[in-house]
Amino acid sequence: MKRMQKAAVLVSLTKRLAEKGSWCGETHVQKATYFLQELLRVPCGFEFVLYKYGPFSFDLRDELTALCADGVFELVPQPAPYGPKIAPSQLGEKLEKLYPKTLSEYGRQLSFVAEKLDDKDASELERLATALFVTLEGPAQTVQERAQRIREFKPHVNEDSARDSVRRVDDIRQEAEAIRHS
Repeated sequence: MKRMQKAAVLVSLTKRLAEKGSWCGETHVQKATYFLQELLRVPCGFEFVLYKYGPFSFDLRDELTALCADGVFELVPQPAPYGPKIAPSQLGEKLEKLYPKTLSEYGRQLSFVAEKLDDKDASELERLATALFVTLEGPAQTVQERAQRIREFKPHVNEDSARDSVRRVDDIRQEAEAIRHS
């Protein structure tokens, strides 16, 4: 996927997240893009690593910064202690209209991710994205094994929350299968 097509996908993703009640800070965009790319196989081409708050892409962070500098996105300040929201600018809205074929091709995936991650807070997004990470790393492992793996990476996540996150990701993965194969 070319750079401006990816930008149109990111614009559409942030709009859909906002419509579902998402905060649309960088954490939300990072985790939603991770689900979009790794679960639903939308070829965004960002490399993700497990980092402080779950899967994180330095490439995506750099691209969001560049797209803000290019005027595709705006950072909308929020009251302390919150960071800014990422919102499409007028240019971003126009860019989205330039790639109807791309957005049509990935529309179901974009809507699915926005629906599943909607208004989750940053800590819930961290748990879910980390659950997806450990599941993709070891899909044959049991719920308990994957929950334990989350706790190895994220000791602050309690056992019940880790298990719940793995189960929820399993449900999301099952629903995503229908979208990937349609």
